[in-house]
Amino acid sequence: MTDSDLLFDDVNIGSLTLTNRLGLAPMTRTSATAEGTATSQMARYYAKFAEGGFSLIITEGTYPNMRGQGYDNQPGLATDTQAASWEPVTEAVHDNGGAIIAQLMDAGPLTQAEAGVAVGPSPVDPKGEQLPIYGGEGRFETPRELSTDELDDIRKSFVAAAERAVDAGFDGVEIHGANGYLLDSFVTRHLNDRTDEYGGSPEARVRFPKEVLKAVLEATPEAFVVGIRLSQTKVNDDDHRWNAQEAETYLSALDGGDYVHVTDPDITTPAFPDTDKTLAELAVDHAETRIIANGGLGDPADARTVIESGADLVTQATSALANPDWPARVDSGEELAAFDFEAMLLPEATLNSSEIPADD
Repeated sequence: MTDSDLLFDDVNIGSLTLTNRLGLAPMTRTSATAEGTATSQMARYYAKFAEGGFSLIITEGTYPNMRGQGYDNQPGLATDTQAASWEPVTEAVHDNGGAIIAQLMDAGPLTQAEAGVAVGPSPVDPKGEQLPIYGGEGRFETPRELSTDELDDIRKSFVAAAERAVDAGFDGVEIHGANGYLLDSFVTRHLNDRTDEYGGSPEARVRFPKEVLKAVLEATPEAFVVGIRLSQTKVNDDDHRWNAQEAETYLSALDGGDYVHVTDPDITTPAFPDTDKTLAELAVDHAETRIIANGGLGDPADARTVIESGADLVTQATSALANPDWPARVDSGEELAAFDFEAMLLPEATLNSSEIPADD
């Protein structure tokens, strides 16, 4: 291990002591069964990143309830059967020296799954169109507005999914509060027209994600890691940005867990027009917890800069797809491969045979 490279320093995230500051970002790959169960191929896929040196693995978005499924062949933690299917995955990652966290994602207004139902804070049409690489086409449906009783049911579904994740051997869960999905739609000003306690000011709009995070924290063991992922941009809207008040409010209100995971298309650039700070730097300023940063950090120099600016860990997405052993390559000074979007994610994002190690 390289003594002088801060990317390879130990770091604590909650109860976890990680051997470096490098993690695998969550990436939807729609490679589960039609019933939402994880497969043996997924176990080998995730394990290879741990074998390649990533100390923390965060899974693709995993739905906590059947209505919240975002994509066909997306894995779930909505049933005990789905949870049991994850046990070989968590075991394989642990056997290769990594820790693994399940990302809990309710797709809300951006569902394009056959079993999903579009819901949100308000009946506002999402921008953009469905994602062809995940089997969608055309405009998103207008979401149905959720009642307060339904919000209680959704909180309970996140709690139940987190409890199943404990039983499946995960080291923690990440609440997906980013990218336009359900929890993020509550904080997004143009998607939330509510006049009750969950709409209006930034403090009111962040109330529901904060309640979900708090409920999961209270229901899971103290040693079980609980974090939340936040973004300005959406999978259907790359242009959306917060303002300074929103950034401070959301980051400080949602720092009650073990970490905040912020992502921007390029996390090394200023977050929005009236600041010279990146989203990662704003998170360091406003969130009193560990900070994980993601977005355009495939160059090791950029990753080091983000750590030097105060983030505790960085995650790789497309760079990890091109280099499953990114940490090992960087540590040994090997050249990194370039990511080829067309070769890896077209026509669909489902895992291809070249990404799955042989079953020994």
